[in-house]
Amino acid sequence: MKLSIKTLDNKDAGSIEVSDDVFGLPARPDILARMVRWQLAKRRAGTHDTKEIGEISGGGKKPRPQKGSGRSRQGSTRSPQWRHGAVIFGPTPRSHAFDLPKKVRKLALRTALSTKQAEGKLLVIDGVKLEQAKTGDLAKRFAKLGFASALVIDGPAVDANFARAARNLPGVDVLPQQGANVYDILRRDVLILTRDAVQHLEARLK
Repeated sequence: MKLSIKTLDNKDAGSIEVSDDVFGLPARPDILARMVRWQLAKRRAGTHDTKEIGEISGGGKKPRPQKGSGRSRQGSTRSPQWRHGAVIFGPTPRSHAFDLPKKVRKLALRTALSTKQAEGKLLVIDGVKLEQAKTGDLAKRFAKLGFASALVIDGPAVDANFARAARNLPGVDVLPQQGANVYDILRRDVLILTRDAVQHLEARLK
């Protein structure tokens, strides 16, 4: 499969041959959904915590006599039925992560790339090096390319000026190729890959 290459100024810069095993797979919404669930579960902090009865301060004295008051029996103000008392079976700190086979994760990333290609929302550009970190200039270039929501994936190292200029653009994310992931690809409308990114992703996913 051949993909045309553009420059940041929306000019033609030739073409590149890409593998059908990475950019030509059929749509698999089930695989993408599993991968997104795995990513979002893994990033959850899991720091939610409630106090059990042994962690509540006070409550050592019996609040009222066992009999004679006409009210219910109570042994401690730390009990869950009391205000500021314990929480029974409440959440405790834990990890929400679960296992997902490496083959499924790799297939999901290939499927995400193929989905963008099939939808016509994959753009390959020659490079993203800028002489100056000017957000306004970069916004004008993106306007020429005709999109407002995009994920830009560069080679192993992102150009510092480009990353600084894109940092203030809403709806634009920039990642090195080793940070390419399904969730970020799907959450943006357009996927932009540099020539280096295509080569590294093919070597990583074949």
